[in-house]
Amino acid sequence: MKAPRRAGILLHPTSLPGPFGIGDLGPSAYRWVDFLADSGLTLWQVLPLAPTGFGDSPYQCLSDFAGNPLLISPELMAEEGLLTSAEMEDHPHFPEGMADYGAASSFKSRLFAAARRRLSDGSVPGMREVFHRFRGEERDWLDSYGLYLAIKRSHRGLPWWQWEDGLARARSRDIARARAELAGAIAAVAFEQFLFRRQWDALRAYARGKGITIVGDLPIYCALDSADVWSGRKYFQLDRSGRPTVTAGVPPDYFSSTGQLWGNPVFRWDLLRRERYAWWIRRVRAALRNSDLVRLDHFRGYVSYWAVPAGSATAEAGRWMPGPGIRAFDRLRRALGCLPFLAEDLGVITADVVQARDRLGLPGMSVLQFAFDGRSNNPYLPRNLRPRTVVYTGTHDNDTTLGWYRRLDPAQRKLVNAGRTGGERSVAWNFIRMAWESAADTAICPLQDALSLGGEARMNRPGAPSGNWRWRFRAADLTPDLAARLRGLNERTGRLPRERSAPLCM
Repeated sequence: MKAPRRAGILLHPTSLPGPFGIGDLGPSAYRWVDFLADSGLTLWQVLPLAPTGFGDSPYQCLSDFAGNPLLISPELMAEEGLLTSAEMEDHPHFPEGMADYGAASSFKSRLFAAARRRLSDGSVPGMREVFHRFRGEERDWLDSYGLYLAIKRSHRGLPWWQWEDGLARARSRDIARARAELAGAIAAVAFEQFLFRRQWDALRAYARGKGITIVGDLPIYCALDSADVWSGRKYFQLDRSGRPTVTAGVPPDYFSSTGQLWGNPVFRWDLLRRERYAWWIRRVRAALRNSDLVRLDHFRGYVSYWAVPAGSATAEAGRWMPGPGIRAFDRLRRALGCLPFLAEDLGVITADVVQARDRLGLPGMSVLQFAFDGRSNNPYLPRNLRPRTVVYTGTHDNDTTLGWYRRLDPAQRKLVNAGRTGGERSVAWNFIRMAWESAADTAICPLQDALSLGGEARMNRPGAPSGNWRWRFRAADLTPDLAARLRGLNERTGRLPRERSAPLCM
């Protein structure tokens, strides 16, 4: 069956406007879904929704099974009787247009404590029973995550390999003692996850009713300091002290002349294979619990991955090692029934990666900012795109299209200008038009490009240790004129929605 032509916008919920220091799942999120529907768009792509650790990166999460409590809306908590208006409104001054993770975390922690007191004293009839049922249903991951985070908080945020040896190695006697001593803190973590799940499920149901498909994101690797590695360390290449023997990254590429050294531990795919990939399949199911489709980050790593010796200063000393390959996905298909994924296949892509992607029937990604190098056979040029592709003007790792254009050298700028009209401020919309008019079944742009914003609105600078993931738009940015412009483009390029159901597979 021919895939429908459709379009969407990439926007992480932390970038939504609101008064509480960071975007959340409250009224602004619902207005955002309404804007997508009014614009004739059918896809909302987000970044990973898990709780972030050091650096606030959604690709370095404390657990891939959990949700980020910073996304919990105080306004929705108040509507359910968990907060008073005074508690919700007694917040510090937060900067507009920028996420303040630290201050938002401190403020919301106070709100969660107040909400827990009302849950405990029965102020919200029936909710205590629903919460206990949630804890039972999610026990397979929630118990270990709650314990991990409670221990981490009691150790002033230290990573797990710096805990006492018995806790770091999760010895049963030490774990039993920690569970007893930290029972209240563990319950607090579970309550935060309950609130996140309750609010995200409601928002996702609202989006589904508006014909909006949620595109999620699954990082290929787990963060070293995470509940997933601490509780499942046998699945990772670690030494006896819990430190990686090799770390993940990529060789020199578009973003870095020395490669990217991510620092994540790499999987023991041999052990996962012997266990029929059960743990990995659970992780994928968790991603699909939050979304209709999932972008598989760094898809090429499933075919072969770049392993860098521990202690290397850059990623240049790495080497390619075989990943799990097609067999892991065959096992996953049997578990899920289909493969509701798109493959992030950017970077150093070899023939075996392309063959694996096509054999699995997954659409790949194309980015227009990579198209203008003067080669007529550049696969990212709009005229060279194939239908089974998701085309982007740029991604969260790229500068905005206007910011990128402003940094081009004269020769490359001439190549870009040859295929467009208008002045500098029109460059982002020229790219949106090229993406939407292309043969690619799916076209997506970051909201920054739809708003024609410059480099000040960039979401992430790969390799930069701080200052990322902070951009937020303002409520006034979503105008009726912008919605009408997007709807007109969708109508002209055949990307308006034809039905209200969200497909499971691309």
